[in-house]
Amino acid sequence: MSEEFTNQERARILSQALPYIKRYYGKTIVIKYGGNAMTSEDLKQQVMEDIVLLTMIGIKVVLVHGGGPELSSMMMKLGKKPQFIDGLRVTDKETVDIASMVLAGKINKNLVNLLQTKGAMAIGLSGMDARLIEAKPRNEKYGFVGDVTQINDKVIADLLDSGYVPVVSTLGCDKEGNIYNINGDTAAGRIASAVKAERLIMMTDISGILHDPSDANTLIPSLTVAEAKVLEKQGVISGGMIPKVRCATDAVEDGVGAVVIIDGRIPHAVLMEILTNEGAGTLIQKEA
Repeated sequence: MSEEFTNQERARILSQALPYIKRYYGKTIVIKYGGNAMTSEDLKQQVMEDIVLLTMIGIKVVLVHGGGPELSSMMMKLGKKPQFIDGLRVTDKETVDIASMVLAGKINKNLVNLLQTKGAMAIGLSGMDARLIEAKPRNEKYGFVGDVTQINDKVIADLLDSGYVPVVSTLGCDKEGNIYNINGDTAAGRIASAVKAERLIMMTDISGILHDPSDANTLIPSLTVAEAKVLEKQGVISGGMIPKVRCATDAVEDGVGAVVIIDGRIPHAVLMEILTNEGAGTLIQKEA
C-alpha cells in the first residue's frame, strides 16, 4: 500500500481495529520493554506512540523496563567491569548503586518524559516505591540479585484507575531496605499476574519462538502452556529463550490472559499485536 492513504482507506483500517478496541477496552496490558526497541531511537519513539494510542482508546498500560546495556556502559565509564555468572549480572553494593542511578533514575525518567511529551500521563516507579517489588537474595554468589517474593498491586491499580501509565524499573527491596537487581522478564511476569493483566507483551530481538532458531520463517504463532513445556523438553526452546518462556507460562498459569513474545524490531509491533488479527510474535495461552 502506498504511503498516502485515501480517506476511505484510512476509515477501513480504523474500522478493522474496532473489534480489538472493544475487546481490550478497560483491560490491563503489561509491556516488558527492552532489546533493540529500547536502544533504537526510532523504535523507542514508535513504542511510546503505541502506548499513548492504546491509553487514548481506553486500554490500561503498565510499562516495565530494564536497561542492561546502558547499565554496563555506565559501569565501564566509572571504571567497573561488568561480570556475569550463569547469564546473571553479579551485583555488589556498588553495582546496586549504579543500577539505581541508571534504571530508576536516567532511563525511567526519560521514558516518563517521552510518554508525557506524546500525550500520556505517566509516573515513574522503582520496586522500592511503596514496596512495589519485594524481593529476597537469589544466591550469595550473584550478590544483590533478587527473586520476587511479593508485588504491591494496589499502587499499580490505583495509578491505572487514575489514568496514569506506571513506568516500572526492575529493582526490588526487602523489609530491611536492601536493594536488589531483578530480572526484567520475571518482574514483568509477576506484575502482570498481580494485576491480572489481559496480556503480557514481552519485547525481544527475535521473531518469537522458532522451530529453527536460524530460520525466521519457522515462527510458531501460538502455543498452549503444555505445548511450550513439551517444546522445551524437545530442545526446540533452548538457551536464553528458556527463562523467557518459563516466565510466560508461569504468568499464564497465575492468571494472565495470555503472553505474547514479539519482535520489538518491527515498527509498531505493539499495535500490530493488540489491534490486528495477525499479531507480531508467538502467543502463549492456557488452552488453544
